[in-house]
Amino acid sequence: MNPAQQDKQFEGLLEYLQSTRGFDFTAYKRPSLMRRVTKRMQMIKIDSFSDYMDYLEVHPEEFAQLFDTILINVTSFFRDQPSWDFLAQQIFPRILEAKRPNEPIRIWSAGCASGEEAYSIAILLAEALGPDPFRDRVKIYATDVDEEALTHARHASYSEKDLEPVPPELREKYFEHGSNRLIFRNDLRRSVIFGRHDLVQDAPISRLDLLTCRNTLMYFNAEIQGRILARFHFALNDPGYLFLGRAEMLLTHTNIFTPIELKCRIFSKVPKMQMRDRLLVLAQAGNMEVGNHLARQLRVRDVAFESSPSAQIVVDADGNLAMASERARTLFGLIQRDVGRPFQDLELSYRPIDLRSLIDRCENERRIVKVENVQRSLPDGSAQTLEIQLTPLFENGATIGVSIVFNDQTRYFKLQEELQRNQQELETAYEELQSANEELETTNEELQSTNEELETTNEELQSSNEELETMNEELQSTNEELSTINEELRQRTEELNQTNAFLQSILGSLHGGVAVLDVKQNIISWSRRAEDLWGLRSDEVQGQSFVSLDIGLPVEKIKTAIRACLLAESEYEEVTVDAVNRKGRTIKCRVACTPIIGANKELHGTILMMEELNSESKK
Repeated sequence: MNPAQQDKQFEGLLEYLQSTRGFDFTAYKRPSLMRRVTKRMQMIKIDSFSDYMDYLEVHPEEFAQLFDTILINVTSFFRDQPSWDFLAQQIFPRILEAKRPNEPIRIWSAGCASGEEAYSIAILLAEALGPDPFRDRVKIYATDVDEEALTHARHASYSEKDLEPVPPELREKYFEHGSNRLIFRNDLRRSVIFGRHDLVQDAPISRLDLLTCRNTLMYFNAEIQGRILARFHFALNDPGYLFLGRAEMLLTHTNIFTPIELKCRIFSKVPKMQMRDRLLVLAQAGNMEVGNHLARQLRVRDVAFESSPSAQIVVDADGNLAMASERARTLFGLIQRDVGRPFQDLELSYRPIDLRSLIDRCENERRIVKVENVQRSLPDGSAQTLEIQLTPLFENGATIGVSIVFNDQTRYFKLQEELQRNQQELETAYEELQSANEELETTNEELQSTNEELETTNEELQSSNEELETMNEELQSTNEELSTINEELRQRTEELNQTNAFLQSILGSLHGGVAVLDVKQNIISWSRRAEDLWGLRSDEVQGQSFVSLDIGLPVEKIKTAIRACLLAESEYEEVTVDAVNRKGRTIKCRVACTPIIGANKELHGTILMMEELNSESKK
């Protein structure tokens, strides 16, 4: 497969993952992302991305394995220890010094994986504040896109090996012993909040004092990194601090973050510049009458500008805020000292929309630029909709500034939204009504069909009931037959028990020991006299090969006699051998072998009679 086809199939796989599972990996760097997916495909022996997409459709459980491979959750407590030491010794004291007593402290751990980083921050802050102030003031938001890693993090349970980087005194102070695990203190755990968050798609957590995102940005391309860092800049307070991983730099984003300790990858949000002095009033020229007339004109212009019902500002050709009406100052929190400052230093220049690029466009194209439906969040949580109009200002053919007017269209926008919403609801209600009518007709047809099916089913049930009654009678008859057979079996069992007892009494009455062997020379029966003679119980030898017993009897000398009986070559064989009984005494033992022949002349085994010869017998 050529590289172009491979790339096309890979992009199709990414689109499939986004549409089916809601994970958008298109922002990740292609070489590393393709390398991880290929690694997972090699584990299950699949060669092409299109075949792997087919495999995912048939095996949905494979998604979890793929995401675990892509979202590498590599983390540990106090990873890169010098960076954490700098954070504890330099950054946390600055944060606490800038806060009023009892003022909340908000921290966001983005890409937290299994939670070690969030709990490391909690330990350092608890050491700096003490447990009680920590519980009252601190909120640590820990987020990731991997639900399995978040589940692990919420349990706050780690092994001894996981906690090796934690100093012993901190481990003893902040972790409690569970069943073979160490669990982070529950009272402090409540201040650490875990949740799923996609850095590319979801809105950032705001009003932060510290934001940690270690070795996560490296997986995104440059465009997405810039977008994420802009959100981080918005999320942080002023002052606010950003803590990155060792593999990440901000060389191209120095306009929004400045390094505090580059070696530790700790940055601060770029603060607002110092306010400049107001512009000096130019000295009046000419006589007093002309000066007074000019002053009155300027005063009328200023009052008219201040009294404008729309918020209006003017940015001069040098990029400084030249004028701001009272409505503009109230709306955007400006003060008189902001007049004369570089416009790019004001929050208004980039929020709620980037006005700097619009100003450049207006000056370069020398025409009015209008932007509608600009959304702005107010301090009380409500939203405001603005229409922004930028008008270039000319003098003698040269551009001397840009006038920016903000028209509040919130009421009109809300009415328009409400009208559109009502129209949509009306259309939806009409569609639902039409759908309900169709469903009602379908339901009536289904009910009629169901009624016919129920009548048929009722007839079938009546027939089945008659068959069940017949089967019940047959079962009763069969039960009576089984009772008769059971009674016969009981009688035969009693007869068999009596026969076995009679056989055991006969074997016990014989003077010698008796062993009954089957055709394979395995022991079937072993008399009590044989137990006394050789010292082995019946349950120890039953089923064992007679020729393999170690009982003091030289079995090799009587194997010939046993084989002759088993081959029906002889009806009786007798052998006298020297043996050792269970007491260890040497005796003369006579072994008589007789075949067991059934009624149909079939050979079933042999009977061995083993008898100890006394001294008279020896003579």
